[in-house]
Amino acid sequence: QVQLVESGGGSVQAGDSLRLSCAGSGRSFSRYAMAWFRQAPGKQREIVGAISATGTSFYFADFVKGRFTISRDDSANTMYLEMTTLHPEDTAVYYCAAAFGYCAGDGCATKNYDIWGQGTQVIVSR
Repeated sequence: QVQLVESGGGSVQAGDSLRLSCAGSGRSFSRYAMAWFRQAPGKQREIVGAISATGTSFYFADFVKGRFTISRDDSANTMYLEMTTLHPEDTAVYYCAAAFGYCAGDGCATKNYDIWGQGTQVIVSR
């Protein structure tokens, strides 16, 4: 089973960019669909985006479309979240998650993600 560790969080200013990484350990990383979620203080966790196991299909929440991209490097067992034009509303703890098997498009948003990292904090100030 894959284990996940996020990194790359930090404090930035509005309009800045940041790249988060999610390193996986264990076997068969390339057979997992992967996703980024976030949870802001006092709010429910929400999905940010997802990438299929094949790396060819994506899902992005409306509030990040055009600003965030997701990629994966299966040779390094790592998934990335590139965040640009950050807003204060993007302040949250960001989690990566994995689910075994195939998904496509919006299906990647509703997949049962059952493997989680510990989270990395992103703070965006005005």
